[in-house]
Amino acid sequence: MRFFRLIKIAAIGLRHGLDEIISELEPSGYLLRLSHFVFFWRRLDAPRAVRLRKALEALGPIFVKFGQVLSTRRDLLPTDIADELAKLQDQVPPFPSDVAIAELEKVYGKAVDQVFKSFDEKPVASASVAQVHFAVLPDDTRVAVKILRPGIGSVIENDVALLDTAAILMEKLWSEGKRLKPREVVSEFSKHLANELDLMREAANCSQLRRNFLTSAVLAVPEVHWDYCATSVMVMQRMYGTPISQVDKLRSQGVDIKKLAQAGVEIFFTQVFRDGFFHADMHPGNIFVTSTGQYVALDFGIMGTLTDVDKNYLAQNFLAFFQRDYKRVAQAHVDAGWVPKNTRVDEFEAAIRSVCEPIFDKPLKEIEFGRTLLRLFQTSRQFNVEIQPQLVLLQKTLLNIEGLGRQLDPDLDLWKTAKPFLERWMGAQVGLRGLLKNLEIEAPAWASTLPEIPRLLHRAVAQPRGESIAEDLARLAQEQRRQTRLLLAVLLVLAAGLLAQIYQAFY
Repeated sequence: MRFFRLIKIAAIGLRHGLDEIISELEPSGYLLRLSHFVFFWRRLDAPRAVRLRKALEALGPIFVKFGQVLSTRRDLLPTDIADELAKLQDQVPPFPSDVAIAELEKVYGKAVDQVFKSFDEKPVASASVAQVHFAVLPDDTRVAVKILRPGIGSVIENDVALLDTAAILMEKLWSEGKRLKPREVVSEFSKHLANELDLMREAANCSQLRRNFLTSAVLAVPEVHWDYCATSVMVMQRMYGTPISQVDKLRSQGVDIKKLAQAGVEIFFTQVFRDGFFHADMHPGNIFVTSTGQYVALDFGIMGTLTDVDKNYLAQNFLAFFQRDYKRVAQAHVDAGWVPKNTRVDEFEAAIRSVCEPIFDKPLKEIEFGRTLLRLFQTSRQFNVEIQPQLVLLQKTLLNIEGLGRQLDPDLDLWKTAKPFLERWMGAQVGLRGLLKNLEIEAPAWASTLPEIPRLLHRAVAQPRGESIAEDLARLAQEQRRQTRLLLAVLLVLAAGLLAQIYQAFY
């Protein structure tokens, strides 16, 4: 099956002349002339950007998503290709409406007009995995109905299998293979793609993100109508706004574009560091903006999560970067085991400085992202930095955010915008506020443990264990003293916190 899929990929690539697009990058022109000679019978009338976009559409969801990410990187791509790939964000050819209606009737067990007061058969958006139709519920609520593409699961499964095969070969044939952990990266990517095929899971993601930002003035998330949802169908509140890529239209509506770009950075860092739950598919096709400048999030199939350990590690590193404390960054990598323990911290620090120092205090438009990325790769290889698969989605999202920032406000200083937020977040995690927060979390566990000590003491005395009873009694007495000291410490800290708040209120 993988072999036939590989043949199909090669055939589609050749049919759309992707070999010519690649050959054009070779400066001598030899490869391009060779391509013309071998495929002399082929006629390629469409422009290269159109051919590339159509090839990615024909190849399927994984390739479309790759094109979506590339479309945000106008600093890396020629304008014609970037403009054409942008169509992959929400203009993938739709599947027939009668197929969509048949899927709805299969899910609901009744005719569509018995479920919805009205249903628009023409899709308003079509992506690689699903398409969206507008509808009205019986109570006149306007909704968006997302329907999964039929047979999409097997296509994704075959492509993931191919990626896994490529990853195995990379590990075996390339010296850098094991460090880059390609199989783990593919496994992580596969897991999120599988989740995207379950619209009930996407509905749950949407509901969670909405709850996280329910009172937010900068981000709106649609409400899910659970009674109408199923594995292949998701029904949510219809949202209104302008696609974020239409910057001129937003300006004509009076939206402050600079403020909008800054709000986007704030939303990203809030999701990552406050919640550890972030939208990991933030290409322009998934973001609307209201006339008041509020973001509207759409498409929740791919969401990223971070543990508290990951959040704290990342926050420490970001802050160290912002403060240009490269030694702290280097040491954090060693402590986390991301580089070998015998790594010279001073040498690693110098390498990090050489990559990061040239891009500080510069707006996005002046940062040569391609060169910076190349230097990062070289440094990673030099010091055997291990890829962290659990952070792959975060890195992908950062690429989207940085690309989106360039489109909205090329003068945006990403570092200065993000630094105050991270400092506030770190302030809430450490010091008195952080301690009070952790004590509040741990207090219920301590409260349930303390009353158990007398029962445990009685059980130890009642069991005939000879000379070990004295040891058990000593251990229990020590534990009781420890718990008592902990409780007293909690009370003292809470009292100190209360006094500090009273002082701030009156002085």
